[in-house]
Amino acid sequence: MLLADDFLANADRVVDLAEALAPFPEEKETAYPGLRRQISPGDEASAYVMALLRQAAPLLRSEFGAPAFSVMEASFSLVTTRPEALRPVQRVPHFDFDDPNVIAIIHHLHTIEDSGTAFYRHIATGLERADVSNSAALRAALRQDGLRLSEMETGFADDTNPFCEPVFFAAARFNRLVMYQGCLLHSGRIGPGFAYDSAPRNGRLTANIFVRLNGGQP
Repeated sequence: MLLADDFLANADRVVDLAEALAPFPEEKETAYPGLRRQISPGDEASAYVMALLRQAAPLLRSEFGAPAFSVMEASFSLVTTRPEALRPVQRVPHFDFDDPNVIAIIHHLHTIEDSGTAFYRHIATGLERADVSNSAALRAALRQDGLRLSEMETGFADDTNPFCEPVFFAAARFNRLVMYQGCLLHSGRIGPGFAYDSAPRNGRLTANIFVRLNGGQP
C-alpha cells in the first residue's frame, strides 16, 4: 500500500482531458457503481497515463519489489449510482483480482470530502486478501453478505457493515495517488452528503489503472 500526494504537476490539465471525453458510459463489465470511460491508445489522455506510470515506476519498484510492469487497463471513473439503486454485489467490499502481482492505481482528481478507499477484513473467514486458493469461497461469501445487506436496505459498504471490519482507510484528496494490490478486500467510501454528479469537473473523478508486475516478490 502506498500513498503519494501532489503527484503530478499538471493535475488540473488531466481534469480537462477527462472532461473532453465526457459523457462517460455506464460501467457494465464490473460492479463499479457509476460511469467509466476506458482510455485507449488513441485518446489524448493516454499520454497522461504513460507519464503517470513513468513517474510511478520507482515507487512500484520500491514498494512491491518488481523491476518491471505491464499496463492492463486504464480508465476515468465517476461514482453516480445512489445507495438505493445499488445491486447486492455493490453493497459489500470486493477484490479486483486474486493475483498479488496485479496492482491497482487510483489517481484522485476531485476535491470531494469524506471520500476515499477503505480496506477490510471479512469477519466470517478472517480474510483480508484473495488468492487462487480462497477467491471462489470468498466471492461466494461476499455475494451472500450482499444479499443480506440488501434486505436491511443499507447503502455502500462502510464502518457499520456487520460482515466486514475496516483495517485501513486511504482518504481521497486532489492529486493523491493510491497504489495497492488488487487482491486486497476494499470498497470506495462515499459520504452521506455525496452529490453523485456525472460531470468530470464536479463529480468524484478518478483515474483507475491496473498494472501487472513482472518479476519480484510482492
